[in-house]
Amino acid sequence: MISSVSAALALASVSAVLAAPVNTNVSPLVSRAAAPSPAFVIYTDKFVSADVLPPATQLAGYNVVALSFLTLKGALDQAGAYAALAPSARATKKAEYAQAGISIIVSAFGETDKPTTSGADPVGTANTMAQFVTANALDGIDVDYEDLDAMNKGDGAAEKWVTTFTQTLRQTLPQGQFILTHAPLAPWLSPNAQFAAGAYLTINKNVGALIDWYNIQFYNQGLYTDCEGLLNAAGAPFAGSSLFEIAANGVELNKLVIGKPGSAADATNGFIDPATLGTCVDQAKAKGWSAGVMAFQFPEADAAWIKAAKGTSFQ
Repeated sequence: MISSVSAALALASVSAVLAAPVNTNVSPLVSRAAAPSPAFVIYTDKFVSADVLPPATQLAGYNVVALSFLTLKGALDQAGAYAALAPSARATKKAEYAQAGISIIVSAFGETDKPTTSGADPVGTANTMAQFVTANALDGIDVDYEDLDAMNKGDGAAEKWVTTFTQTLRQTLPQGQFILTHAPLAPWLSPNAQFAAGAYLTINKNVGALIDWYNIQFYNQGLYTDCEGLLNAAGAPFAGSSLFEIAANGVELNKLVIGKPGSAADATNGFIDPATLGTCVDQAKAKGWSAGVMAFQFPEADAAWIKAAKGTSFQ
């Protein structure tokens, strides 16, 4: 969730890293969650408490929380901590959040994982991660693929990997029963010679129908710092990557969730204070957009943050 397209940034984790094995005692597949629309998504990677997630009241205004991250090495940070809870504690927390109208999903990969470059098998990886979702009675999965080296090669390997991975996830996590989202960097949804094989524009053509929405990372690129750049004209070096430009590139407008850091400390750049962001949201809503807002991460982005970021359009 912290990658710059032009240079991968290494940031030390500020949260405890907890590895958790996948529970092989998988419960029967049942219908769990229809995709909310609009979606108001909050990521949680930093340690919160022994209960892992905060009281649902602290996340009022959100309808999806993404446990971060389920990696190639296993479940780490908040994803690992949640999986390590006693089954009864997980069930209690899940029921609390369901009562509050908040779905709990897991976010896969993140900035440090390089699935294509490392040679991970997309089918096996998808099956393992889908099993994690069902074993922990989660509502779905978010795909935060950030293998910049693979995407920048432009040989189509990254696009093929993500396509196969997504198709395989849907075999176990059917649409309408489980949420499946992706969290691409905004420039990957624009035509650019740096991504010769099309990046997420190609992925969207291949499997966009299987993806409920995109949690777009409108940050870390030195762009998207005001409403004009965020919504209408991103400018160089990634022209065509603002919200309405992405829609003009052929991606369904109401799958484009605006993603922003919860504070300046949660990204290298691209932070907009939530009150100002709310004015951008109002402008976008007036032009026909209604996909929702994503924040990285709690606790910087809390109930007050999302209330302000919704502007007057979603109160």
